[in-house]
Amino acid sequence: MVSKSYSNLLELASGESPTFGLMSRRIPRIMTVAGLISDIDDDKSESVCSDPSSSSAQRDRIIIVANQLPIRAQRKTDGSKGWIFSWDEDSLLLQLRDGIGDHDMEVIYVGCLKEDIHPNEQDEVSQILLETFKCVPTFLPPDLFSRYYHGFCKQQLWPLFHYMLPLSPDLGGRFNRSLWQAYVSVNKIFADRIMEVINPEDDFVWVHDYHLMVLPTFLRKRFNRVKLGFFLHSPFPSSEIYKTLPIREELLRALLNADLIGFHTFDYARHFLSCCSRMLGLTYESKRGYIGLEYYGRTVSIKILPVGIHMGQLQSVLSLPETEEKVAELLKQYCDQGRIMLLGVDDMDIFKGISLKLLAMEQLLMQHPEWRGKVVLVQIANPARGRGKDVIEVRAETSSTVKRINETFGKPGYNPVVLIDEPLKFYERIAYYVVAECCLVTAVRDGMNLIPYEYIISRQGNQKLDEVLGLKPSTPKKSMLVVSEFIGCSPSLSGAIRVNPWNIDAVADAMDSALEMAEPEKQLRHEKHYRYVSTHDVGYWARSFLQDLERTCQDHVRRRCWGIGFGLSFRVVALDPSFRKLSMEHIVSAYRRTKTRAILLDYDGTLMPQASIDKSPTSKSIGIINSLCRDKNNMVFIVSARSRKTLGEWFSPCENLGIAAEHGYFLRLERDVEWETCVPVADCSWKQIAEPVMKLYTETTDGSTIEDKETSLVWSYEDADPDFGSCQAKELLDHLESVLANEPVTVKSGQNTVEVKPQGVSKGLVAKRLLSIMQEKGPSPDFVLCIGDDRSDEDMFEVITSSMAGPSIAPRAEVFACTVGKKPSKAKYYLDDTVEIVRLIQGLASVSEQTNSG
Repeated sequence: MVSKSYSNLLELASGESPTFGLMSRRIPRIMTVAGLISDIDDDKSESVCSDPSSSSAQRDRIIIVANQLPIRAQRKTDGSKGWIFSWDEDSLLLQLRDGIGDHDMEVIYVGCLKEDIHPNEQDEVSQILLETFKCVPTFLPPDLFSRYYHGFCKQQLWPLFHYMLPLSPDLGGRFNRSLWQAYVSVNKIFADRIMEVINPEDDFVWVHDYHLMVLPTFLRKRFNRVKLGFFLHSPFPSSEIYKTLPIREELLRALLNADLIGFHTFDYARHFLSCCSRMLGLTYESKRGYIGLEYYGRTVSIKILPVGIHMGQLQSVLSLPETEEKVAELLKQYCDQGRIMLLGVDDMDIFKGISLKLLAMEQLLMQHPEWRGKVVLVQIANPARGRGKDVIEVRAETSSTVKRINETFGKPGYNPVVLIDEPLKFYERIAYYVVAECCLVTAVRDGMNLIPYEYIISRQGNQKLDEVLGLKPSTPKKSMLVVSEFIGCSPSLSGAIRVNPWNIDAVADAMDSALEMAEPEKQLRHEKHYRYVSTHDVGYWARSFLQDLERTCQDHVRRRCWGIGFGLSFRVVALDPSFRKLSMEHIVSAYRRTKTRAILLDYDGTLMPQASIDKSPTSKSIGIINSLCRDKNNMVFIVSARSRKTLGEWFSPCENLGIAAEHGYFLRLERDVEWETCVPVADCSWKQIAEPVMKLYTETTDGSTIEDKETSLVWSYEDADPDFGSCQAKELLDHLESVLANEPVTVKSGQNTVEVKPQGVSKGLVAKRLLSIMQEKGPSPDFVLCIGDDRSDEDMFEVITSSMAGPSIAPRAEVFACTVGKKPSKAKYYLDDTVEIVRLIQGLASVSEQTNSG
């Protein structure tokens, strides 16, 4: 089939005919209508399960989506109507493109402009930006943009992600449903714009930051196989903070519709994975260095990769004559006066810790009078990105603290703190980096913060700056950093002095240490930092992320995908092409025409829901199983991990039912025959070693229990805290493997369990035994049904599948290995839940009753 691709705006702009001429349609006019649209479009016809064969050969292309385009816009000043557009060289998104390389991949941007464009001009502006810059602008009505950006993003998500709970109306914004609807609406508009340029089979889409966290759901709904990455540039809070968000699950599920999710640090990734575990019940695995979450058959990869700086841009600014002039001016202003410059560069917001830094400076001057008149803290305060009462309060507090310090410790010709609260040009900021002896970053919480990286490269300088500074070419460079341990770049800067910004004394001591440190030590620390920052630049970051995105998406073409769920609960199920739902008509037809049938059924999670409190079978279930057992053509087995005592009591009314207990260690073919063992009788003296160890972990893990079976011991942590229980289970597994190394047992982890059982025991043995018994009695079975729900049942599926080519199963036999739920499995079929399984077994029992009565 032809891929349902939307007409390509780039082709139209260049005058070429669209790639998919038959499917082309008029590109919708940019949305300018005020108001909200529905949370999500639930029209299933929009969801596309694309055909990989229809991809057109072309250069790889990536669509980079962010709240703001890397574009500067200004009105023409000659009196004529229109706009002048230019690249925003400071934008990370533009630097990202340079890092990837234009020759390797074509880059398209989708995002908003900083300036308001009148609706009458929007079509013309769209055309100019597309033709000249390959940018697709998203125009939002001012009221909608205000509720989305200044409302939900800056007053609700931003504070919460920086660990600020709205305990009172003054502390961050309380959750507001109308602002959330505005956020969803804007994400939907972004999705509509992407639809106009995407070729879903070939293009990669890379979404940036918390402004667009539900966008992956809209894109995945339209194109099930879209190659989609998401990178979060802010912190991700701990689960204790995040779970206070009323729409917590919606955001998690939306992010999980991406193929690759990137974070700056392991802490942020760990918090996200913990939230997925606690709120969605998902577990993650690390395979060969890659972290992955299994989500409805799709593997969502997690990438931990701190962003870098654009080395080329920074070095070109360092080479500007204006930079040299500004450096010379600052040397004259500070160094020639015998002053040592400490530097802070921060946005004027509540999380950057400017006031804490000033208090530390005040403490330094109080505790170390020798630095008075010598040390100057230059604090560059960039304009805040948000707006609100908190910004006004921070500005007022900063000004008053600076005034107090200067009045206390200043003297004619010397102010210990210089506050620069007006915008500086980039080269001016770089000049301050070059001159500063130490850079201070004391944010109380920040996603990454590239100020230390810029400072390190600036201190490395170049030959011309060395001449301005009066340094010989052979002089080793030096730099000193005092950084908060709560910022994303801190783990990468092992040579920095790390501080808790809330501890004013510790920050003051760190400042003194930085000033007092020996020159060779400063040089060694600088060299170490420069080596890391120069090799881990923005290009390295972008290429590494895209390589992982490509790796994660490479099996898209061989998966069958379809969407399930409504609204923001939408997700895509991706399964192997041969894996399909077991049809009642198909199996009943096969059941009717076969004469020798083997039926193996797991119990917990298959015939009985895992969530049930009372696990014993109902009278209805007993009746259905008896109907199957009365059919002389059937051999029916319940295969369970439970003890033979429990299973014997529960299924005592079933005279002809075979039971395999404790994963098949004990087995009996009928109720009135003796139990036998599938392996030699085990010596259980190992329990004396294992049980005390399990008891130790039970005492220290609230909600855990021990089940002592005849031949095995099971430690269960189903009711424990999921993170702590999982951590304890790993420790217990290692502990048991160590103490039982010389015993004839295996230690295995299951779903919320750690089990010790005799070697060689598995449900696969039961399947082998049953097939061999039927083969001996003759004839070999021509119908095999095996249903199970967890990892232990995979052994049965494997045995049955491998036996199809051998004598234990009749040629051309009907074989149905079936798992519970859509998930990766060795079974070829699935049913959704225990309700469907019971309905299926009931249908087969009805056929047997009709046959017997006939």
